[in-house]
Amino acid sequence: MNILEFSLLVCASSLVAGLVGALTGLGGGVVLVPLLSLLFKVDIHYAIGASLVSVIATSSGAAAAYVREGFSNIRIGMFLEIATTLGALLGAHLAAHVSTHAIAIVFGVVLLFSAYFSRRPRTQAERNLPPDPLATRLRMNSQFPEDGGMRSYNVQHVPSGWGLMFVAGTLSGLLGIGSGAMKVLAMDQAMKIPFKVSTTTSNFMIGVTAAASAGLYLKHGYIDPGLAMPVMLGVLAGSLIGAKILVQASPKWLRLGFALVIVALAIEMLYNGITGRI
Repeated sequence: MNILEFSLLVCASSLVAGLVGALTGLGGGVVLVPLLSLLFKVDIHYAIGASLVSVIATSSGAAAAYVREGFSNIRIGMFLEIATTLGALLGAHLAAHVSTHAIAIVFGVVLLFSAYFSRRPRTQAERNLPPDPLATRLRMNSQFPEDGGMRSYNVQHVPSGWGLMFVAGTLSGLLGIGSGAMKVLAMDQAMKIPFKVSTTTSNFMIGVTAAASAGLYLKHGYIDPGLAMPVMLGVLAGSLIGAKILVQASPKWLRLGFALVIVALAIEMLYNGITGRI
């Protein structure tokens, strides 16, 4: 396989990863890292470096479209990003003192349960919950396009959502993984934010986290332009396609797709934790 063929295959694979990342709010890294390291035999450090570039591309491509369409809640995203960043700093500090094998196994089990609960659609009663006083003070309640009109929603349990975001950031720092899965689950399950808003706001947030990590990988020489370029182009194209699909997609099918990706991530985490690869 020559360089051109390799680049085209990586670009095509990255397009699929970007599509999945844009629709689920997880970023393309969930698909890309195992794809590059297992299928294309890329060194794991360079795979993660290219993945971080792809997450920034996903966030930049899809998030811009989602903000323009009125899906992403920027106020929620910026508020919760504080918790994720603080958690990531704590996780990085604890990484040398805590068994990541055990944490990876626990995290995998939690993700399996989360995948089950994420399949459950929001009931009408949950859609019409009264405004949370703290969310009202922070002006988090908003609206998004649905069925040709605008649907209003009220954010619930802000402290619980903030705490889960802190845990998501800590896991990210400890295990070296993206925290998109926990971000979507925290907004969808704890804060009762509509699923489309949760995934689009997660897409908006993940770029901030990835940008900080990408700087460290760039410093250590783990971002190869020859690999990162086709990955970035593919993911950017996939994320833009995903942004167009999400606008028309049914939340039921989005939840199903999200649950399937979460199950795959959980199995990967359990395997890596049991075999001591993480």
